[in-house]
Amino acid sequence: MRTFAYYWGIGGVLLLIGSAVWRLSPRAFELQQHALSGWQWFLLLAFIGFMLYSEGYKGFHLNFAPRVVVRAKGLQDSGNALLYLLAPLVCMGYLHATRKRQLISFTITLAIITLVLLVRLLPQPWRGIVDAGVVAGLGLGILSILWFWLQQDLRGQSPDVASDLP
Repeated sequence: MRTFAYYWGIGGVLLLIGSAVWRLSPRAFELQQHALSGWQWFLLLAFIGFMLYSEGYKGFHLNFAPRVVVRAKGLQDSGNALLYLLAPLVCMGYLHATRKRQLISFTITLAIITLVLLVRLLPQPWRGIVDAGVVAGLGLGILSILWFWLQQDLRGQSPDVASDLP
C-alpha cells in the first residue's frame, strides 16, 4: 500500500498537469491559423521564454517538482490508508501539510483559477500566445517532476527541499 501511495502520488500529479497540457495545446496550435505580425511573433517567443523560466524553472524545477517527490517519499514512509488514496493531493500540499504549505498551495491554486478565467476572455491570437507559454512551462514542469523522481528512484538521491509534512 505504501508503494502504491508513492507512485500514485507522483503519477496523479503528472496526470493532472498532463491533462492541463492536453486541454491547452489545441488553443496554442490554433495560432497556425492566424497570420501573426512580427510583433506578435516576438511576444509569442518572449512569453514562451518567460514562462519556461518563471513557471517551468523557478516555479516547478526549483520548488514544486522536488517537493512533490519528497512528499511522496514521506507519505511512503508514514501514512494511512486515506492519505494513500488521496496521495496526489498530499503531494501537492493540500492535505497532510503544515498550515503554511496548505495556505501557499490553496493561494496559488486560486490565482491560477483566476488567471485561467481571465485568459478565456482573450480573443485569438492572444489566447493562443498565452496558452503556448503555459504549455511550455507546464511541459518543463512535467520533465522536472520526472527528473527528480528518477533521481530518487534510480540514484537514491532525494531532493534537498523541505517536505512541509506536519
